[in-house]
Amino acid sequence: MRYLNLKSLLPRHWQVMTFYQRFESLVAMVITLLITIVIVVTIYRLFIEVIGGIVLGPMDPLDHRVFQTVFGEILTVLIALEFSHTLQYVATGQQSTQTKVILLIALLAVTRKFIILDIKETTPLVMTGLAAIALALGIVYWLLRERDDRLERARGGCNPGNPLMDTASRRRAEDKGESCCNS
Repeated sequence: MRYLNLKSLLPRHWQVMTFYQRFESLVAMVITLLITIVIVVTIYRLFIEVIGGIVLGPMDPLDHRVFQTVFGEILTVLIALEFSHTLQYVATGQQSTQTKVILLIALLAVTRKFIILDIKETTPLVMTGLAAIALALGIVYWLLRERDDRLERARGGCNPGNPLMDTASRRRAEDKGESCCNS
């Protein structure tokens, strides 16, 4: 039986990292571990709730409230997974937390809120507020992406390892045999 090698969990360039970079990396690893525990428990509870509810009969999957609840819980797991994925980049020292990723996570959270809302019980003021938040997040994301695209074009390339690179650009680059896109 192999034992856990703690050195394999640390970034490859641990020795050259500053004290704060090491601290940031360790904090990201601890938070990733906590989020992983939350994800596992949430998936277990969701599985028990959905399978138990459907098999035993008290849950009608066609009822819109049940659908909203289950879909909201699934989106919660996806939000936690995306957050965990982002923290893994920070923990391994591959990149710092990017504002665009945080904005996408926030957009997912707002989308989840829209899905689980009961429109009959929600005031127009709340709906307007949520719509304004979604619009603001979308505009800020778009502005950041436009800025990054202009910077990449000015540098004459792009980063193929960028997790935010859209799939179409990645495919175009692969089809052309390039190591990055020129869109």
